[in-house]
Formats: sequence, structure tokens, C-alpha cells
Amino acid sequence: MSENPTAAVLVIGNEILSGRTQDTNSNTIARFLGPFGITLKEIRVVGDFADEIIAALNTLRARYCYVFTTGGIGPTHDDITADAVAAAFGVGIDYHPEALKLLAARFADPADFNAMRRRMARIPDGASLIRNTVSAAPGFQIDNVFVLAGVPSIMRAMLDEVAPRLSRGRPVISVTVAAAVAEGAIAAGLAAIQTRFPDVAIGSYPVYRADGYGVQLVARGFDPALVETVAGELTSLLAAAGGKPERLSP
Repeated sequence: MSENPTAAVLVIGNEILSGRTQDTNSNTIARFLGPFGITLKEIRVVGDFADEIIAALNTLRARYCYVFTTGGIGPTHDDITADAVAAAFGVGIDYHPEALKLLAARFADPADFNAMRRRMARIPDGASLIRNTVSAAPGFQIDNVFVLAGVPSIMRAMLDEVAPRLSRGRPVISVTVAAAVAEGAIAAGLAAIQTRFPDVAIGSYPVYRADGYGVQLVARGFDPALVETVAGELTSLLAAAGGKPERLSP
């Protein structure tokens, strides 16, 4: 498969590691990047510790075209992402005039715009704002790093702002074929198909349900015609194993 832009997601927050909060942002970002032809290569989760955030961010931003961070840009004491990102880039951090204006407009009583809420306007030097149409508190971009909110609805709104800033690659075409067939019964045939079609990635995912087992086979590649050819081969393989193949949405 050809070289597309690459990306990583850095999920930040003790609540993710403790199991209190389920990370859905990584899945959202992966699905968001697909139509742009940007390949998500890695997802990491770190806690609210500056050294860990800095180390992970510096590794990922050197390795991939883009890094998306989620979490840690709110008003509380444990929201340290902005400071950690500034430290990772070796730049200062201060109140951003436009961010202050956006946040202040949310409060009818200026007294409600307290010191802790003002923290959300602290942006690393040289970063550009990522607008937030849900709660006004912005994210920001610095170099190839996009710093987004952890709240899923806010993070999704920020992605709309990020979209025009991304380079495009070739979109990946995906076809899924499923049947009530044991994965082990088709493993050899599946390997043979993959050998014949190295430019299409083939995945096998077993399914266990109350009515029995099954398997979903996924063909992914850049050439629509070639992906369709492989999907046909997978359909034939499942049928030969006694299944009734069904094509699913990707």
C-alpha cells in the first residue's frame, strides 16, 4: 500500500487509565481520518503527569505526520496538557488574547470568569487556536500537533475546525464479508488469497453470538477494483466452507 500521511493519537487522563471513563475519542479520530487518506498508526494513553506527556508527545510527533491529543485542557488543577505541550516544544505559554475574548463572552457576569476558567486561555507561544463551537474554550495547533478537548462532543466539534488544515492521501476502500463459518476452517485459504493479493490488506475477525460463531473478513486497499476482486474471493471462500456470505457496511 502506498505512502499516505500518518497520524497518532495521544489520549491524556488518569480517568482513562483507571477505567472510570471509556475512551471513544480514538475511534472517532480514526474514522475521521479515513476519508482523508491519513493512516492512523498508533494510539497511546498516558496519565496526567507532565513528564509522561512530554516524552510520549516528543516521540510521536517525530515519528508521524500528525499527532492528535485529547484531554487535559480544562480549568482544573489536573488539566496540564497545555503546559506539557509547551515544555515539549521548548516554548513559553501565556494567556492568548483571542482565547480570553472567546471565553469571556460566555459569562454574563464577569466575576464568573474566574482565575481557574481563565486557565483555559493559556496557549503555548506560536500556537494557533482551534475553535470550539460547543463551549468556546479552544484547542490549539502547534506544528504538527493538534491539542483537542477530552469531552467527546467538544472534541468532535474541534475536528471540524482541524479538517481544512490536513494534507490528503489516497482514501482507503474497505469491504466486509461475513458468514457463520469457523475462522479455523478458512485460515489456509485466507492466507493463500493474501499471498496472491499483497496490495490489499485482509483481516479476519471471529464473532461469537448466542446463535453460534462466525467470522467477518475485511479487505482494505486503495484500488476499488482490486478490493472488489478480493471481496469476491473472500465471498467464494466462505461459501465453499458452507457459509452464506453476507456483505456488511465497512
